[in-house]
Amino acid sequence: MSTMSRKFRELLAHDNFLVLPGCYDCITGRLVERSGAGAAYMSGGATSFAYGYPDYGLITQTEMVENAGRIATALGIPVIADADTGYGNVLNVTRTIREYEARGVAGVHIEDQIFPKKCGHLDGKQLVPQEEFLQKIRAAVEARRNRDFVIIARTDACAVTGFEDALARAAAAFDAGADMAFVEAIPSLELLAEAPRRLSGPVMLNLVWNGKTPNISTAEAARMGYKAAIAPGLLLRELIAACETALATFNETGLHRDLERDWNVSDLFKSNDAEQWDAIRARYD
Repeated sequence: MSTMSRKFRELLAHDNFLVLPGCYDCITGRLVERSGAGAAYMSGGATSFAYGYPDYGLITQTEMVENAGRIATALGIPVIADADTGYGNVLNVTRTIREYEARGVAGVHIEDQIFPKKCGHLDGKQLVPQEEFLQKIRAAVEARRNRDFVIIARTDACAVTGFEDALARAAAAFDAGADMAFVEAIPSLELLAEAPRRLSGPVMLNLVWNGKTPNISTAEAARMGYKAAIAPGLLLRELIAACETALATFNETGLHRDLERDWNVSDLFKSNDAEQWDAIRARYD
C-alpha cells in the first residue's frame, strides 16, 4: 500500500524541485494543500509560536508529534515535520522517529544543536560534537519501520564553526544513512550555490525572509541545484500582519473590514471540509 512517505519520495524522484510551504495547524495545512503544493512542512518555530513560546526548544516531543499527527491526518499530501534535536540521546531519537512515523508523517529533520535548541536564524547557537550528531542520524535511520520514511539531517554548523564544517557534517550524515541534507543559515549567495554542488545527495533549503540566508526565489534555488525548499514562516508572517490589520480596523470602526474575497459563515465551514461531513450525515438521515 502506498504511504505518504512513498509519495514524498516519488515527488522527489519525479519533480525537479519541490516547495513545501510551512504550516502549524490543520487550517494552515489545508490552505497549503489547496494552493496546489505537493507537500507541506510543519514548522517547529511556527508551532512554538502557536503554543505561545519563542522557538527556543521549549515545545516537547509529545506536543510536536501530536501537532504533526493532526496535520498529517487532515491533509491528503505528505507532511515533513521538524523534529528539533530528537529530544535527547539516541534512545529519545528512536522513540521520536517511531512516534512521528506512527502518525502518518512522511519524514522529519533532526539537527546538531545542543538541547534546548534555538531558531536557526538567531545568534548564539551551540552544537553537539559531530559524532554525537551522526549517532542520532544512525539511530533515526535504524528506528524507522517503514524504509520510505524520510530522514533529513540538518546542520547549524555554518553559523557556528563555518561553512566547511557544515558541509563535512552534512556529507558524514549522508554516509550515516540520511536521505537528504539541510544546511541551515548559509550567509551568502556564493556559498548557497556551492552547497548542492559539493554534496553527493539531495539538499533542502530553508527560505526565511530577512533571515541569515540571502532572500532568493524558489526558481533561483532550483537553478542552484537544491532538490527542495521549505518556507516555514510564509503563512505565519502574513497571518500576523493580516490579523493586526483586522483588529485595528474592528477597534476603530466596530465592523469587519472588507476583503477582496468576501466570506460568509457557510464559506468558512466549506474551507474546513464541512461538505464531506454533511454528505456522511445525509447518507444516514
